[in-house]
Amino acid sequence: MSKVVIIGGGICGLSSARYLAKAGWEVIVLDKNDFTDNCSYGNAGFVCPSHYVQLATPGIVKQGIKWMLNSRSPFYIQPRLNKSLVNWGISFMKSAKKENVERHGIPLRDIGLLSQYEYENVWQKEMNIAYEHKGMLEIFQTEKGKEESAHVVAFGQRLGLDVELIGLDELTQLEPNTKINAIGAINYKCDGHLSPGKLMEELKSDLLKYKVKLVPHAKVTDVIIKNGSIDYVVTDSENFYADAFVLASGSWSGKLASNLGLKMPLVGGRGYSVTLPIDKKQLDILHPGILVEGRCAFTPVEGDKIRFGGTMEITQTDALPRYGRVEGILKAVHDFFPEIDISFESVKEKIWYGFRPVSGDGMPYIGKTKAYRNLVVATGHAQLGISLGAATGLLVKELLESEKTSVDISAFAVERFS
Repeated sequence: MSKVVIIGGGICGLSSARYLAKAGWEVIVLDKNDFTDNCSYGNAGFVCPSHYVQLATPGIVKQGIKWMLNSRSPFYIQPRLNKSLVNWGISFMKSAKKENVERHGIPLRDIGLLSQYEYENVWQKEMNIAYEHKGMLEIFQTEKGKEESAHVVAFGQRLGLDVELIGLDELTQLEPNTKINAIGAINYKCDGHLSPGKLMEELKSDLLKYKVKLVPHAKVTDVIIKNGSIDYVVTDSENFYADAFVLASGSWSGKLASNLGLKMPLVGGRGYSVTLPIDKKQLDILHPGILVEGRCAFTPVEGDKIRFGGTMEITQTDALPRYGRVEGILKAVHDFFPEIDISFESVKEKIWYGFRPVSGDGMPYIGKTKAYRNLVVATGHAQLGISLGAATGLLVKELLESEKTSVDISAFAVERFS
């Protein structure tokens, strides 16, 4: 039996553990904390083939320059002299080209559809992950938002996805119980969603059935190389030897990658969310969605709650949280849903935050490296960790078993910036 050590206890690490354990591998997963506080818990829970537009776009760079020095803006970069941040910024701006957006639509669609298939046809049958296929709404308030959405819809339709542009009347039919201040939406019929916290707890319980060893408080401090392969990794408590290793430690992957000599631009993009019980007299939203001009997301979760989240704050992983950024989310919710008026004071004790790993072009890093024969990297998923989690685990298994991958992963090459 081959042994694998997976560094990182988020969705990509645990999904990889599940597929590898089912394939007969002895699996050890190391988490720097206790497997309960990573970004896989507090995100929107979208399972969205609709996210076929890479994060690095000309529009986001242009808008981001205006936003990045405003600490309350949807996209904020904390100014600091930092080599890795500068390298990431240069890579991100260079990647933000229309031709890259067009070229990457197919691989993002394919990995999104693969992940959705696994959630719907494998995971849902074997675990209670609270998955629903209701579609997703991307709601806009302005003519500019409508024009941009029309381009996104046309792109999605060229990719063969079930997506359409709808007006306010159709939007109201889909959401009859909540007044919406908007002029229309994109209806992504191809999408689903799940409850991230429930998914992660179910997944950890399931891994125990396969005798996966989950090791908490095991921060990797060094990696020992021997003859072109990783021999073992060093933690504060002990060394872990294995035949293969998977780097899936989210926003903390960049430092380890740098120590291994891999040119893999990566920063942590902190997001915030708040999850509230549903009071159907005030709040009765049926679908998950995105508020275009508000730059935030909403999702019904766990059957009786709703989650509002968003923002992208590029900062150090040990930086203190800026809870005031949640005020922007709450304002956007009220702007779009005028009958929903949630004060910051009423939710400040319920605020969650976590770091999304953002690559130099907003595309995941999934694959082997030229430098190390027994290393697979699975990180850099930005906001798509949960959405692409199932597919990523399957691809990691296929890579380590030297199988043909279920989808073409060349766009996700680990050393594409070398």
